[in-house]
Amino acid sequence: MNMRIPFDREKPFNQLPKLPPPAEIVDKEVLVNWGLASRNLAALSKNLNRLPDPSMLINTISLREAKSSSEIENIFTTDDELYKAISDTLREENASGAVKEVLRYREALWAGYQDIKEHNKITKETIIKVFRQVKDTSQTIRFPQSRTVLRRGGSEFRSGEVIYTPPRGEGIVEELLDNLIDYLGIAGSADQDPLIKMAISHYQFEAIHPFSDGNGRTGRILNLLYLVTQDLLSLPVLYLSKYIIDHKEDYYYGLGVVTQRGDWKRWIIYMMKAVSFTSAYTNRLIDEIVEQMEATLNHGRTKLKWYNKEVNELLFRQPYMKPPYLNQVLDRTSRTTLTKYMNELTGLGILSPRRDGKEVFFLNNDLIRILDS
Repeated sequence: MNMRIPFDREKPFNQLPKLPPPAEIVDKEVLVNWGLASRNLAALSKNLNRLPDPSMLINTISLREAKSSSEIENIFTTDDELYKAISDTLREENASGAVKEVLRYREALWAGYQDIKEHNKITKETIIKVFRQVKDTSQTIRFPQSRTVLRRGGSEFRSGEVIYTPPRGEGIVEELLDNLIDYLGIAGSADQDPLIKMAISHYQFEAIHPFSDGNGRTGRILNLLYLVTQDLLSLPVLYLSKYIIDHKEDYYYGLGVVTQRGDWKRWIIYMMKAVSFTSAYTNRLIDEIVEQMEATLNHGRTKLKWYNKEVNELLFRQPYMKPPYLNQVLDRTSRTTLTKYMNELTGLGILSPRRDGKEVFFLNNDLIRILDS
């Protein structure tokens, strides 16, 4: 059942209904999409155990998520710039603004993950910590006098037009945010499984718009963190932003119809499809990475006496690397020997060199191929 809500995009949406929403939002069609999403997500969570160290995906899948989530906010960078930055601390420090924005997203995801592992729940402090990391700021929840509005982008029809004015006023944002956090912390009823609650809470967070900027990226990180707190994922590696980019108009339309017409069904089905598609996609990436790791390990072992399982796993943690990177598993190996090893890996086709000015990076092209597929 839809409920029309009085809405004027030029005025603060202070009448934003608190959670939970009406129970009537869940019907047969919602449950069918929920069932498929749940099944695919469970398969992903199980498949993570195939990796020798599931945390290795933090540097791969999470980087893809960070890049795509930033693109939703019109922050663009290239894979090449990102991979070079994470392979070199100095280069990361001197990276372009767009690269730093993407890397901050990844660090915010990791910081939020560490926080929920410590507290076993999402708190207001978790949300603020993630936001601060995303925006590299000391700011907190926006103040009541902050006249924040959302406008159409410069390339859109009627660019600059106000499309939404989030709630504003003394204590209003804080009260709505407290309600959202309470909702996340309450065990779901039969018709509000954690996946459905994730979809509902994502809309609510974006509608509250608690920060002056960075709400989209912060909200998408919270989606993954919530799934971890509910034991639906062991790590926040679901690549949801890929689906949102591919269906960006539907994403914003779905958010809008909840605000204007109380149409939760359309929005929840959209999010269930996003989880279902993304889980299957990430599963395929894991399968291909595991299979390629095994093939590369067998190839390297037959040709090089020093090549072992630890080295092989290290080479699949990130796509670009430099010789000192090997010292993470080959402790105290000389620079000359490391360079020799890299050249041997190049000769076997396991890595390939790429010169960038005076620097040389070594690329795991098989990993790059998988991540780009």
